[in-house]
Amino acid sequence: MIDITLENFQTELIDGSMTTPVLLDIWAEWCGPCKQLGPVLEKLELEYGGRFTLAKLDADKVPQISQQLSQMFGVRSIPFCVMFKGGQPVDGFVGAIPADQIRSFLDKHVPGADEAAAAEQEDAAQEALAEGDTEGALERLQQALATDPANDDARFDYVKLLLQQDRVDDAKVAFAPVIAKTSAVRRFDTLQRWIDAIDFAAPATGAAPILADAEARIAANKRDFEARFDRARLLMSAQRWTDAMDELLDILMRDKGWNEELARKTYVAILDIIEPPKPKVADGQIPPDDPTVASYRRRLSSVVLS
Repeated sequence: MIDITLENFQTELIDGSMTTPVLLDIWAEWCGPCKQLGPVLEKLELEYGGRFTLAKLDADKVPQISQQLSQMFGVRSIPFCVMFKGGQPVDGFVGAIPADQIRSFLDKHVPGADEAAAAEQEDAAQEALAEGDTEGALERLQQALATDPANDDARFDYVKLLLQQDRVDDAKVAFAPVIAKTSAVRRFDTLQRWIDAIDFAAPATGAAPILADAEARIAANKRDFEARFDRARLLMSAQRWTDAMDELLDILMRDKGWNEELARKTYVAILDIIEPPKPKVADGQIPPDDPTVASYRRRLSSVVLS
């Protein structure tokens, strides 16, 4: 439980809710119902095992914040509880309502136990990757998906890591449950484009003869966009990411809308693939961009907007 003041409002409530939902209990010493509600909220914080943070704000000591929130929600009495998520107040309730009603409120905004456990495994996987433990990361991500199959972040990272390790068949099995979502989830569309590039390169005894053929076609006609796209896909299947993006940029510089913007969409997919997880930084700081990703984003913007 955290006591909110003007000094820690930004860090504990706004910034804190970016990672974990924060339930703010606005109360006062003279308020009888507030004293009834407080212990119930404290027990629920323990019951939910860290899936949300309980914060308390004394309306008499910090009227600037309590009044602003009351006006925002049109509330004139306390106890008044406000749920913060992603740095914003998103919902609230008034009065010392029963614990079961509070649980129903919390369950609308707080991740379930399976979701929270899967998120922990996802974080552990990223730590393992940072330490160079690929097998450990794969095991953690597999556990995350077993716990919460709907965790799209864990599935993207798991399939991506399998493809990076050339375990294409395993990647396809892991990707199969969400293949229908490729049109709705950009990162799944990214994985599909990568798998398509691998399948395109697979029929040959090796990519080199096809690559040489594509390069010969390009040399004969620099506007042979099919040949350029074939070359980009072969480079993509070989995980030669910047070479693939350079080829796609050549298409975009000559014809931005070629084949329903296929070059741009594939270029964006590669950026999704190569972008590393953001490093953790101190509160209030912005994590630095990966220099390669930042550079190729600028190149894409320059070509598309020119």
